[in-house]
Amino acid sequence: MADAATRARIEAQRGDPRLASHYLTPATMPWQPTEFPGIEMKLLCRDEARGMSTILFRMAPGAEVPLHEHTDIEQTYVLEGALEDEEGRCGPGEFVWRPAGNTHVARAPEGALFISVFLKPNKFVDRQPGFAR
Repeated sequence: MADAATRARIEAQRGDPRLASHYLTPATMPWQPTEFPGIEMKLLCRDEARGMSTILFRMAPGAEVPLHEHTDIEQTYVLEGALEDEEGRCGPGEFVWRPAGNTHVARAPEGALFISVFLKPNKFVDRQPGFAR
């Protein structure tokens, strides 16, 4: 049971849009194209001031995310298909995280559906895509 101070804080946040929860139904959101062939996304959460984002990605069979560096921790949970890079493979129900400084090319030989959380945008070698700005 919450103490009086906690209950008062909860009551005070009601009606303040800055403190409201944000409920989404990703199944009804349209897929947005990215600058990379065969890769679409649904932006679930973004905090531009911090650079944090949570994105649902769909990669067509054979699609790849070009060479990029993670500028902070990246976390990915694979729902369908698989992601591969030079270090390994992450399949359905599996999770991978990468530290800042990790540089790789991500591939989806059979296609993939996954959720990624980025604490800061990645740096791409050739060009910076819109979702990573």
